[in-house]
Amino acid sequence: MPRPRILVINPNSNPAVTQGLEDALKPLGFESGPELVCQSLAEGPFGIESQADVDSVAMPLRRLVESDNSSAAFVIACYSDPGLQVCREGTDRPVFGIAECGVLTALARAETFGVIAIAQRSIPRHMRYLRQMGLTDRLAGERPLNMSVAETASGEGTLAKMIDIGRALRDEDGARAIVMGCAGMARHRRPLEDALRIPVIDPTQAAVTMALGTVQFSAH
Repeated sequence: MPRPRILVINPNSNPAVTQGLEDALKPLGFESGPELVCQSLAEGPFGIESQADVDSVAMPLRRLVESDNSSAAFVIACYSDPGLQVCREGTDRPVFGIAECGVLTALARAETFGVIAIAQRSIPRHMRYLRQMGLTDRLAGERPLNMSVAETASGEGTLAKMIDIGRALRDEDGARAIVMGCAGMARHRRPLEDALRIPVIDPTQAAVTMALGTVQFSAH
C-alpha cells in the first residue's frame, strides 16, 4: 500500500519559504506515516503581504487542490489562510489553514496568546479573522516585525527582533503563548521558545500535526 500524502502548499512563490517549511516539518516525518510534500504556488506573489495578495491566490489554490487526486489532505501554509473556504468547497478531503490551527493549538497550551505579525498592515486582517472565530477575548496582543516575508525567511537580525517583540507580548501584554504569524518564520521557533520560556507555536507545524492525526486515524 502506498503511503498517504499530505500536501503542504506555500501560496507564495518564494522557494526559501518552502525550504523553511520542509526543514520545520522534518520532525513530523516518520517511516510508516503519511508522506509530507511541500510545494510553492507558482502563480503566487513572492510574498503574501496584503489583502490583494490574499485574494489573488484563492482560486489558484482551489484549482491546485481540485486537480490533485493523490493527496489525502492539504495544508495552506500562509497565516492569512487564503482560499481556505473555497478550497474546502472544492474537495471532500480535509483542508487545514495554518492560522486557524496555530491559534487553536495556542489555546490548548495557554489561557492567552500573542501573535508576531510580519507587518502592521497585517494586523487588521488577522483581527478580522479572530473575530470570525470568536477568539478575540483570548488574544493578549499582536505586534509587528515590519519586515517582508522574504526577510523573515532569510534575512539577518530576524530572530533578535522576534525575541524583542515576543518579550513585549509576554511581559507587557500578558501573552502566555506566542503564535508566529507567518510561515516564513518557521526556522525561528525553537530558538525563540528557548529565549522566551513560554510555548511558541509554529502554525505550519500545528496544522500538519492535525492533518497527520486526521489521515492516520482515517486509515485505521
